Amino acid sequence: MKPRNLAILLSAGIALAAAGCGSDAGTTPDAKSSQGSAAANAPVTITVGCKPPKNNPKEAAQWDADVAAFQKLHPNITVEGKDAFPCIVPETFQAKLAGGEMEDLFYVYYTDVQKIIAAGQAADITPYLDSVPALKNIRPDVISVFKSGEKIFGLPRVNYSTGLVYNRKLFTQAGLDPDQPPKTWTDVQAAAKKIAALGPGYVGYGEYSAGNTGGWHFTSSIYGRGGDVVTPDGKKAAFNSLQGKAVLENLKQMRWTDDSMGTKQLLRWEDLMRMMGSGKLGMMIGAPDVVKEVNNTFKGKFDDYGVAGMPEATTSLSGGDGYMFNPKATPDQIKAGLQWLEYKFLTPGQGQFNFERAKADGLPVGLPDIDLFGDTEPGKKILELRKQFATIPVEHFQPYIDANSAVQFKLEPPKAQEIYAVLDTAMSAVLTRQDANVDQLLSDAEKKVNNILAKSS
Repeated sequence: MKPRNLAILLSAGIALAAAGCGSDAGTTPDAKSSQGSAAANAPVTITVGCKPPKNNPKEAAQWDADVAAFQKLHPNITVEGKDAFPCIVPETFQAKLAGGEMEDLFYVYYTDVQKIIAAGQAADITPYLDSVPALKNIRPDVISVFKSGEKIFGLPRVNYSTGLVYNRKLFTQAGLDPDQPPKTWTDVQAAAKKIAALGPGYVGYGEYSAGNTGGWHFTSSIYGRGGDVVTPDGKKAAFNSLQGKAVLENLKQMRWTDDSMGTKQLLRWEDLMRMMGSGKLGMMIGAPDVVKEVNNTFKGKFDDYGVAGMPEATTSLSGGDGYMFNPKATPDQIKAGLQWLEYKFLTPGQGQFNFERAKADGLPVGLPDIDLFGDTEPGKKILELRKQFATIPVEHFQPYIDANSAVQFKLEPPKAQEIYAVLDTAMSAVLTRQDANVDQLLSDAEKKVNNILAKSS
């Protein structure tokens, strides 16, 4: 995952790494052209945010190629991509929204969507969605991110959920089967003890507890156990519960009784990445993009890692991004924009799912880092193509895919970063103080979070 200085970066993690690929669900280009373009009798121009920047030349070139191919199919539509990195600057994002300065199709993180809808800063695209065949195959929990009541205000580009990232090489060294990763927290605890027993410097399971990353992973863990961070109305803390206590008690047990988490604590984002890349860390919570980051930045190797589902989870913390429409956009621009989104981001075999092109361009193929369609036919087709053109061992990530077919995605809580800062205190306490009182920690955190939520309501 990406650094957690801002809450929305959870959902940005994969987005910024892969910003420039995508398309629809089973409609061929010829079939699409026969549907008729958004403004069949008049030219229309759309501006689109988050074009890959020039310092990402391969993905920028793929974007340009997709624009050219799309415009050949729809000669009346002109797509003007807006090159930006990062695609969202939090300090200016809200100001641009309020000032009406966004592109016709503007890029958003999931965590901002409902705020944007409530503020009337995005167009209702519901009347135009008959022209998007892919819509019927998008996971209901994913499309719900962009819904308010029965109205839809945007479409997803990337979706993922957290799981268990593990070092297959260390599993083998510790006498564990890397093809049978842990499915329960009891399994995690047992595997962590065996990996830590390999010798000095080996850490069975790593966890964050600083820079708000501890609160982020607490959220992922409590979601996986069926708990929540806030009440459904967002007005009260909900983590002072059996599930919240289980999160902290489990960490306390592994840290002090099992001695399987190492002595160095107060870890931040880059610390676990570095430990995983060094080959000394057995397991951590993360999405498949962790493996990409470890490989690209921290000298790990794709072959050494695998990803499984969150232990025991039926719900998983999710992130992602997509596009919404400027409320000033005309009906023709909305129709044209929907056709572009379907072509670029929602079609197996083209746009962001053109794995053959990605392989030819030397980009890694095989990570299950986008799950928009679940077990539908387009979803199966994407998995098939990803495997066909894979440049990394896709079988290492099959446990994650299998687990996620039955997992419901759940977004970060409101006021996420402020809440995470509070929960960091509880996480750091159980990992640095053997006498930490879990009940007291949760009670203290509950009071602080209730105050935060009361001020925001």
